[in-house]
Amino acid sequence: MRPGVPTPAEINAVLAQLPAEERLILPALQAVQRSVGYVPEEAVSPVAEQLNVSRAEVVGVLTYYHDLRTSPPPALDIRLCGAEACQAVGARYLRSWVEARYSEDVDVEVATVYCLGNCALGPAGQINGQLIGQLDVERLAQEVEAAREGKTNS
Repeated sequence: MRPGVPTPAEINAVLAQLPAEERLILPALQAVQRSVGYVPEEAVSPVAEQLNVSRAEVVGVLTYYHDLRTSPPPALDIRLCGAEACQAVGARYLRSWVEARYSEDVDVEVATVYCLGNCALGPAGQINGQLIGQLDVERLAQEVEAAREGKTNS
């Protein structure tokens, strides 16, 4: 799909590809996000119409699930685990370092998530969806630069 805001016809094309068992609000919104990169306001009505639900129901699901984006994603999406196992091995320090280093960068979004399921390799994080374990400042800086260059270190 083209970059930018999709047309209702483009949204309908994405929804038409959903198997019958996935013709529910959450899978439909996830399909739009996979296709466009986010779920724009312009997708709400086509999703509601295709699934025969109200716009309010679609907006309710869209705003409930934090993994659904309503704006285009940043160039770098950094998520750090804030669960206890990762905190015990330095996640708080890592979070404060990331925020200090990248808080002014409009192309970077930093968020704390609770649990990435990588407890044995904490502190854990994700950069643009790629799970990375055993993070420290040096490794995180390397991974961020690799992501900026379009490379994968891990």
